Amino acid sequence: MADSGTAVAAEAAAGVAAMAAPEIDPFVFRLAIFVLAIFVGYYVVWSVTPALHTPLMSVTNAVSSVIVVGALLAVGVEAAGTAGTAAKVLGFIALVLASVNIFGGFLVTQRMLAMYRRQDRTDTRR
Repeated sequence: MADSGTAVAAEAAAGVAAMAAPEIDPFVFRLAIFVLAIFVGYYVVWSVTPALHTPLMSVTNAVSSVIVVGALLAVGVEAAGTAGTAAKVLGFIALVLASVNIFGGFLVTQRMLAMYRRQDRTDTRR
């Protein structure tokens, strides 16, 4: 009799736990995080003062370099089937886009820094 009482109590506890924390679809969870990141990113980017633009460009270049490392890992994946091919193609696209972002960011940063240089000084590093 004690075993059946324990079993009923365990089932009741499992039922309460299932009702208290319903399972969330992982796609919906990730989509919600993505949408929140869009809003946060929008407000962060548009609230930056012009004086902080150049240092933040350098930081985004560093973030893009991390993306390049991840893309190189994705390109080098040794998986069989279409998943391996898709990972390699997407990794290559990420590699190209992040590289363009890095080099373009460095060019913009150099141009912004050149605006703050004194005009009377001759620049020998062209």
